[in-house]
Amino acid sequence: MGDVAIRARGLGIKFRRNRRGRRNIRDVFGRAEGRVRSDEFWAFRDVSFRVEQGEAVSVVGRNGQGKSTLLKLVAGVLKPDEGRVTVRGGVAPLIEITGGFESTLTVRENINIVSGLHGMRRKEVKRRFDSIIDFAELDGFVNTPFKFLSSGMKARLAFAVVSQLDEPILLVDEVLAVGDKAFREKCFARIEEMMDEGRTMFFVGHNAGNMKRFTTRGLYLDDHQLKMDAPIDDVLKQYNEDHPPVTPIRRGKKPGHSRMTIQTDDDE
Repeated sequence: MGDVAIRARGLGIKFRRNRRGRRNIRDVFGRAEGRVRSDEFWAFRDVSFRVEQGEAVSVVGRNGQGKSTLLKLVAGVLKPDEGRVTVRGGVAPLIEITGGFESTLTVRENINIVSGLHGMRRKEVKRRFDSIIDFAELDGFVNTPFKFLSSGMKARLAFAVVSQLDEPILLVDEVLAVGDKAFREKCFARIEEMMDEGRTMFFVGHNAGNMKRFTTRGLYLDDHQLKMDAPIDDVLKQYNEDHPPVTPIRRGKKPGHSRMTIQTDDDE
């Protein structure tokens, strides 16, 4: 066994519904019938796992099961209500990657500020500046305010900055689906380079091809708990057995089920 990069023990987190004070018909009748309804719900509870240094792990599950929330707990963006998560080493968070960019500042100014927020020294930012611009394909836009960039240009710039970090742990959400297919492939190639350097990856996505490409192990969240921790192929097989998609109803045919719930490369 190698050194542990990420360890979670009894992890649980809850959120509130109806934060603006809205009530639905069930709330009204529930009170009329004398039942007490809490506006809190658990995203998941009692989640425990460990990720070794240099290991690549995917988080698998339906929408609403807490995959991105788990990623944010590992990143330190959110704090758990139960249990604890320990991360050994700094993280390069490829999640909500345009966060921290200031709309009125130029591309150059944003690179300097955001890189500094991630702990990069000014001398290092200066040394890597041209590489960031080249990767983002923003030559000619250096002095353009961030708000005037397209959504694809913003995503390219954000990824270019964060992917220059030397942190040992990569936290990747499939926000990288933003942008065209050529740039996504460019991002994925950069991630593979980073993995070849011996970094640890914690990956959240819906694309089975990407999960198999980058990771060897899966954590399957279902029914608000960790249902399975196994090799990625076994986890994806179990997921598809649990949640087979309903095929569209065609005239003269009865509805059936297909065998793939998680998106495959051919679905792009």
